[in-house]
Amino acid sequence: MALEIAKKQPSVIINADSAQVYSDLSILSARPTEEEMNGIEHQLFGYIDGSEACSAARWAEDAKAAIDAAQNRDLLPILVGGTGLYVRVLLDGIAPIPEIDPDIRQEIRKLETLEAYRALQHLDPVAADRLHAADTTRIQRALEVVRSTGQPLDHWHSHKVGGIGGSIKLHPLVLLPPREWLYQRCDLRLHEMVDRGARQEVERLVARNLSPNLPVMRAIGVAEFSDWLAGNIDEQTAIERAQTATRQYAKRQYTWFRNQSPAEWKRIERSLNNVSDDIFETILRI
Repeated sequence: MALEIAKKQPSVIINADSAQVYSDLSILSARPTEEEMNGIEHQLFGYIDGSEACSAARWAEDAKAAIDAAQNRDLLPILVGGTGLYVRVLLDGIAPIPEIDPDIRQEIRKLETLEAYRALQHLDPVAADRLHAADTTRIQRALEVVRSTGQPLDHWHSHKVGGIGGSIKLHPLVLLPPREWLYQRCDLRLHEMVDRGARQEVERLVARNLSPNLPVMRAIGVAEFSDWLAGNIDEQTAIERAQTATRQYAKRQYTWFRNQSPAEWKRIERSLNNVSDDIFETILRI
């Protein structure tokens, strides 16, 4: 769809997908190939090495630079991707939470989850009510923020800085096709990924001996194909597990964009086998 728009109006397509930023994941992230790019300029695709962890804040700064560069050349920047957090940080900005005191962080990491949750209920009851009592990571984060800064998370989240939403003319479009149609395409794409060399891509990635905590190592398909490479499961099982994980992720994305995107953002809820002119008009006439 982005390519069809770019053919009608000089544009730059900018990636807003957290997996497609990594150079190691061309096939498994479904990054567009040179042929698929069709001569249209693409930015922020495969530009970060897998040994690094790309944050939403880093991507947002890179996206701002790419958008500015496009506009300076009278090109339309088209952001494409399914990472809602990235888009939100770009538009709304990020909470300017100061660096956490290392001693406080270390002290909180030693607490049992229930103990940390009770401390959070006392210091930041709003955050505690929002979190599940077993959500260790988010409880620790909320507690370390209030203890280190003296202010609860909501205080910092209400003072976000750096967003460009108020200074640009945005033409948003959320694609919400029928789920069965979407899931069928997800399943088919996994087979296409295998045909294109996804197994070999994972083999090269595993050979780098990167930390398993890095985002690139947690991408869908990496664990499943790693087990296949190790002989723990066969090809069919690896594909089926990766397909299941993909459908589950697609479901979460679908729910997030349906519920978290602003109500005024245009939504298209039909199959997208053909890109029609009314979609272009929907996007560009605002």
